[in-house]
Amino acid sequence: MRHQADRSLISMRLEDLDYALEPERIAQTPVEPRDAARLLVDRGSAAPEHRHVRDLPELLRIGDVVVVNETKVIPARLRLRRATGGASEVLLLEPRDAARRVWEALVRPARKLRPGTQLFSAAGDAVVEVGSRTEAGDTFTVTVLGDTTDVLEVLDEHGELPLPPYIHARLDEPDRYQTVYATVPGSAAAPTAGLHLTPEVLAGIRDRGIDVVPVELVVGLDTFAPIGVDDPLRHRMHSERYRVPEATWERVRRARRVVAIGTTSVRALESVAATGLLEGRTRLFLHAAAPVQVVDALMTNFHLPRTTLLMLVEAVIGPRWRRLYDEALAGDYRFLSFGDAMLLDRHAR
Repeated sequence: MRHQADRSLISMRLEDLDYALEPERIAQTPVEPRDAARLLVDRGSAAPEHRHVRDLPELLRIGDVVVVNETKVIPARLRLRRATGGASEVLLLEPRDAARRVWEALVRPARKLRPGTQLFSAAGDAVVEVGSRTEAGDTFTVTVLGDTTDVLEVLDEHGELPLPPYIHARLDEPDRYQTVYATVPGSAAAPTAGLHLTPEVLAGIRDRGIDVVPVELVVGLDTFAPIGVDDPLRHRMHSERYRVPEATWERVRRARRVVAIGTTSVRALESVAATGLLEGRTRLFLHAAAPVQVVDALMTNFHLPRTTLLMLVEAVIGPRWRRLYDEALAGDYRFLSFGDAMLLDRHAR
């Protein structure tokens, strides 16, 4: 059973998750090559070390196991039109059936889209039919239309990769919003820490005798949803689908140290620890009152203020995240999805 700190001893305000992030600090394009991204290495109370992602193999230890999320981003953003000619947008979040015809989605303009409304491509093809609101209230069920049995073909024709809303520059190479090991289509956003890894870095890790093992967590709504309550500990997480292969879990259990690449890998592993189930749906909320139990080190990007991702970072290293962010801001690190990264050590003192 997961140990949780006594909530009565921990209080938090939304302001506790704030820091000053100027727009110019948000990376608009990925660095080339991928592993040239900077890496701020957590050393606990000692000064952090300034390295690069290409140095990751030498920063790991014999006996480590590295865990990556092999989910693949699909062209989930559909810019469509209503029969009246008005613009609409659909962001597919997760399939609701095995055939991937019915999806949970964000739709705009939500107030004008009644159940049964069809949305069309610029060429006049009916692409999506809007269903009813989900129980959560902020998403809808939608049905992807078309003659083909492979829904991904419809998305490839009419959709685009759903870059985060703070990315305004055009991405000339869509593969740069995929990890090099992405194999399982399904996510509405990339597990962005993994965007830095290259085949050469992964080979360097394996050359040291360190295993790289996969998990799957479908990146969904909480990537886009801000915390909407004054007490962040009362935020309600949306559920996400995860899967941890039995071989991965066995390797993790035998590891001297578990190194997760990205917050989604953390959520997958910690969900198994919390439920005892290797796959399913998770609403696991990691924060100061519910710290991590399995993951020992985390490579992650720099996250937006006032988000559950920042709370997860605090679940790993506690309040010293603020000192590391201050160091990154002072050192001109690049922030968010296409930005630089940190390597955090849960046990550093």
